[in-house]
Amino acid sequence: MKKDVIITIRGLQTFEDTGEDNVELVTNGRFYNKGGCYYVSYKESELTGLGNTTTTVKIEKDKVTVIRFGDLESHMIFEEGQKHISYYDMGFGGLTVGVNTRSIDKNLTDAGGNMRIDYAMEINNSIAGESALCMDIREAAPEIVN
Repeated sequence: MKKDVIITIRGLQTFEDTGEDNVELVTNGRFYNKGGCYYVSYKESELTGLGNTTTTVKIEKDKVTVIRFGDLESHMIFEEGQKHISYYDMGFGGLTVGVNTRSIDKNLTDAGGNMRIDYAMEINNSIAGESALCMDIREAAPEIVN
């Protein structure tokens, strides 16, 4: 059964040339369990410049897949100890993005939970830095009816 949820997404990137960059987004979305995998789906915010983009995160036992479609199209796979290459289509051009996942920690139930992915990123075969993606998922409060 799909649930309305509040999703808090935190991204931390550490780049050699520019230092640290932190981003946090709180948004509404949907969360459900299908075929033994958890799914989180949400529309990106206009604040991120990706207002016409929908993101779906598939959380499996041993890997996490992030799929975006709309203004930005990407398909990124995070698998502990593995490097995956994907293509990031930004509408005006594309980038080859490599992610080498160091660790995936998740604590999820049908009610929600949290997840953290630590990984190194390459852009067009050049090391771009270290990154972490954190996601907290909690059930949205039911609307109060007058």
